[in-house]
Amino acid sequence: MSLIKSSSKIAAVLSAGLLIIGLSACSPEVGSEAWCKQMKEKPSGDWTANEAADYAKHCVF
Repeated sequence: MSLIKSSSKIAAVLSAGLLIIGLSACSPEVGSEAWCKQMKEKPSGDWTANEAADYAKHCVF
């Protein structure tokens, strides 16, 4: 019985990890043309401080 519980936990952790990796792969790389376009479309009030700094560094200058 404990072997089944352990297998279920391992499968759940692996599934969650794959989901996170899959979702992060969909985001364009910071500083890329696609990322700059995505940021232009996002309301500037929703930008984080890091996003604003990266936008200024990669897309403006």
